[in-house]
Amino acid sequence: MAEQTRPANEGMPTRASEWLVALAEQPGNPDLRAQFDRWLAASEDRARDWKEIQHASTLLSSAAPKKPEWASFLNRRRAMEAARARRQRRRRLTGLVAVAAAACLLVFFQAGNLLLRMEADHLTATAEQRRVVLTDGTVALLGAESAIDEAYSRSERRLRLLKGEVFFEVAGNDRRPFSVEARDVVARDIGTAFEIRLGLHATEVAVREGIVDVARVAAAMPPQRLLAGEWARLAPDGGVERGRVPPDQVASWTQGQLVVNDRPVAEVVEALRPYFDGMIVLRGSRLAAEPLTGVYNLGDSLEALRAVARAQGASLHRISPWLVVISGD
Repeated sequence: MAEQTRPANEGMPTRASEWLVALAEQPGNPDLRAQFDRWLAASEDRARDWKEIQHASTLLSSAAPKKPEWASFLNRRRAMEAARARRQRRRRLTGLVAVAAAACLLVFFQAGNLLLRMEADHLTATAEQRRVVLTDGTVALLGAESAIDEAYSRSERRLRLLKGEVFFEVAGNDRRPFSVEARDVVARDIGTAFEIRLGLHATEVAVREGIVDVARVAAAMPPQRLLAGEWARLAPDGGVERGRVPPDQVASWTQGQLVVNDRPVAEVVEALRPYFDGMIVLRGSRLAAEPLTGVYNLGDSLEALRAVARAQGASLHRISPWLVVISGD
């Protein structure tokens, strides 16, 4: 029987992610490099995809995972990829990224998370919301990836927001005032239901019911009094922005929605991060600053990110189940 010949390019990579793996496995193969150069020069789309893949791989090689369970997953993944390599040389991008990052990912995550756990009395995980009844009867609803420290005394009820966002329904007690510290901001309740959030560039307070006084912890500035439907955004540089919102839209995340009105894309993506179990990379300074208005479903964070990208004419690449890249320029 005559031996069947195979095309010279059979088994060669056809996508940017496959080329990344192949070149990493055989960095000194001149024939492979020549094949890659021809593939890359064939179209602008390929060049753009290659640039995206390289950037994503670089980011992930130094990034921390969001869950300690990744350690066992990465170990299993490496074993599976090693077995597959005996059958074929090419691996999927997710396998390469996992192997490259596995050595340092868990260490960074555990260090940061351990410090937070040592400080916090109550905290939540990715995509988790939790209702907590405090010792005075106040109800605290923690958003995803949020943490608070409870420091009650006989004379006052003081809490610290360590991370994320919390909506409070405060139990009345004139003899023990209620306050929440977040960064350099303190919100003092005067019988109310309100939200406080550690935003990307500012601390935000919004009132659904009642009255809240907002001030700097250590600055001689008069307090900002907020009524129902009012919000304030206090930046670290001393800037204060105020506005109004329908009271039922305050802490819209408690209803499973993110409602935004004329906010930068970077801020919207940051608000979606705690609901996505992985890394979100936002590329392009112009895209990050573009204003955005919309309602997004927190129960499907990936689709919410796709909606953000569509609204701005940006591209979204899901590099792996745990890595999404949104690119605008």
